[in-house]
Amino acid sequence: MAQKVITTFVDDLTGEQSQDISTHSILIDGAGVEIDLTDENYEKLLELLNPYLHADGTRRIRGGTKSKGQPRMPADRKADSSAIRAWARENGHEVSDRGRVSASVREAYEKAK
Repeated sequence: MAQKVITTFVDDLTGEQSQDISTHSILIDGAGVEIDLTDENYEKLLELLNPYLHADGTRRIRGGTKSKGQPRMPADRKADSSAIRAWARENGHEVSDRGRVSASVREAYEKAK
């Protein structure tokens, strides 16, 4: 029997389906969540947070995976993500094919090393 698996990426804020969804981790006072957003909604989130994150006068952060000037993930970190995804699947963890690997999966991977 053949089986077809379809992955749908959905923006957590709007419910919009898109291939351009990325997972972002937010940590405040030790409590964290992961949220899946389009680049546009991630930019909006950063705009809302900037006054609070940089009230001390530090430079503004820019978000969005496609923004000019946004630091890119180093090649070794990308390869690391691929290795973590492969390990996670082999060990029963659910991971997406794209976006960030969750902190809990990264932690489990590090503990297993």
